[in-house]
Amino acid sequence: MKHLFPSTALALLIGIGLMPMSSNTFAANSWDKLQPDRDEVIASLNVVELLKRHHYSKPPLDDARSVIIYDSYLKLLDPSRSYFMASDIAEFDKWKTQFDDFLKSGDLNAGFTIYKRYLDRVKARLDFALVELNKGVDKIDFTTKETLLIDRKDAPWLKSTADLDELWRKRVKDEVLRMKIAGKDSKQIQETLTKRYKNQLARLDQTRAEDIFQAYINTFAMSYDPHTNYLSPDNAENFDINMSLSLEGIGAVLQSDNDQVKVVRLVPAGPADKTKMVAPADKIIGVAQGNKEMVDVVGWRLDEVVKLIRGPKGTVVRLEVIPASNAPNDQTTKIVPITREAVKLEDQAVKKSVLKLKQDGKDYKLGVIEIPAFYLDFKAFRAGDPDYKSTTRDVKKLLTELQKEKVDGVVIDLRNNGGGSLQEATELTSLFIDKGPTVLVRNADGRVDVLEDENPGAFYKGPMALLVNRLSASASEIFAGAMQDYHRALIIGGQTFGKGTVQTIQPLNHGELKLTLAKFYRVSGQSTQHQGVLPDIDYPSIIDTKEIGESALPEAMPWDTIRAAIKPALDPFKPYITQLQSEHDVRTAKDAEFVFIRDKLALAQKLMAEKTVSLNEADRRAQHADIEAKQLTMENLRRKAKGEEPLKELKKEDEDLIAAEPDKTKPEDDAYLSETGRILLDYLKLNTAVAKH
Repeated sequence: MKHLFPSTALALLIGIGLMPMSSNTFAANSWDKLQPDRDEVIASLNVVELLKRHHYSKPPLDDARSVIIYDSYLKLLDPSRSYFMASDIAEFDKWKTQFDDFLKSGDLNAGFTIYKRYLDRVKARLDFALVELNKGVDKIDFTTKETLLIDRKDAPWLKSTADLDELWRKRVKDEVLRMKIAGKDSKQIQETLTKRYKNQLARLDQTRAEDIFQAYINTFAMSYDPHTNYLSPDNAENFDINMSLSLEGIGAVLQSDNDQVKVVRLVPAGPADKTKMVAPADKIIGVAQGNKEMVDVVGWRLDEVVKLIRGPKGTVVRLEVIPASNAPNDQTTKIVPITREAVKLEDQAVKKSVLKLKQDGKDYKLGVIEIPAFYLDFKAFRAGDPDYKSTTRDVKKLLTELQKEKVDGVVIDLRNNGGGSLQEATELTSLFIDKGPTVLVRNADGRVDVLEDENPGAFYKGPMALLVNRLSASASEIFAGAMQDYHRALIIGGQTFGKGTVQTIQPLNHGELKLTLAKFYRVSGQSTQHQGVLPDIDYPSIIDTKEIGESALPEAMPWDTIRAAIKPALDPFKPYITQLQSEHDVRTAKDAEFVFIRDKLALAQKLMAEKTVSLNEADRRAQHADIEAKQLTMENLRRKAKGEEPLKELKKEDEDLIAAEPDKTKPEDDAYLSETGRILLDYLKLNTAVAKH
């Protein structure tokens, strides 16, 4: 078995499934005769046995798991309940508690039957959509007062073809209206949607038995936890390329999201990250090679989109992106050109700066160390190169330089750090504690391995704060958890990702199985799984935690505790947390940046809660204008407080500003970083005052 470092590794491959579809009587289709082959049957039996013997939690493969597999499979294929009919579900329900028996015996027929029915249904829906479009975009009446239910995950399955036709008439109308409001003319809309639906129909005909097997067995594997995946031979190759970080692509972890591809996180200092124009939760709807025509990828499988995005080093790929910052129904896109390249170790290296703050009439200097990833140059390390690069060695060097500058304390910035080397997370912890355990790893048999810092004496003993956010994951959480448990630093920012498991890759006769075989625990005995690390002082999140993070993933393993590895020590921060929170609240209540982030989050949550959308053009434009006006007001309040010129219009100018933004801003201009420094100074003041008494 080959073990992986604990990176977030949602990886390019999690949800594989074709675009959803429809019909009641079925003509012969290219997929009707698709059947599993002998290799796939053997692979399925191997997956059953490996999960039974080696998965961390070893849940039984029984009727209860069968129900989870069945529900998850339907959700994968038809998450918006827009393709299958109630009669299909009634027919499939007879298998609801039998998938455990089917899998144990190598019988894959039920999985294939459901998938092929899905393909039939999709074809019927796409055929219907094309007929609707062929009536002419200009013929659609946008003056009627009707609505479309957009959140259909809990909607009842529709009972008749007429019901599905009515739903899809509204869906086509909604797609046309979205593009119309985004500024496309009738001809463009007609061409784009016709091409999209025809491409999706063509892709249905390319479905292989391998695609069905991948979707079905992966659904079974992921019923254990979201990081346990079956990888077909093609996807196993994609995964290996991605995990080696030699990927010549854009440096982004992608995931299926219904019929679109969503950015989960950006590799720090990777090509996409460097553009400053792509963000987590953005949706990719088009991919173009260099200056060639944009290819619409709505409804494509994730692995196919990945193949388009990847390409030779130095070449340009253009992405058409719907920003996550858009209102839920705003389909306005932007084109982001990205030069493909491998992510270089030196680009991910730690950086330092000095944060200069005036507080209570005094001037302070705080050292800032930004850690984008936990890296170790294995090649140089193994070759015995005395100057090999590693996170710990680089941090130690920067700490020495900052101490020479006589800083009053240090802020370690772990925002967006998706993890990396477990060894480095342990080594870095050793710089700040005397000695002792750093992380616990519990395997499937209940054995707990303790990783320890055996070198007495801390390298840096001064005041310290850690800045984290929702995208601080895995190795970042191990380090942050240790700093919190040893009371070595104030943890400030947002709840971290919550990825606290270890995976291994097991080759099969056909493809590979990635399975979870161990779980991380902090020295206090708390797992980092699901809950992550909770900060001492909480900041408003720029990212919706319901959309991104371990707790947002289906069947995520729970948070739990085991016996602590250290005795609880006196927490020097605890007596002051309430006061520190109060002073932070007072200060940020009027801080333009924090007010902006809170207002933006509140608006996004309000919009996300809306279940229906109007199909009346005047109402929709009024709503769109209202949202844009609110966003512009928020932006201009922020700009006014900073003494900047107000904007007349948000979208275009705002994107130009982002594109023109320099790579490096002063640390004082980063609201979260500055506030973290101020909280650390508040603590030093309170602690000193108590010490004097």
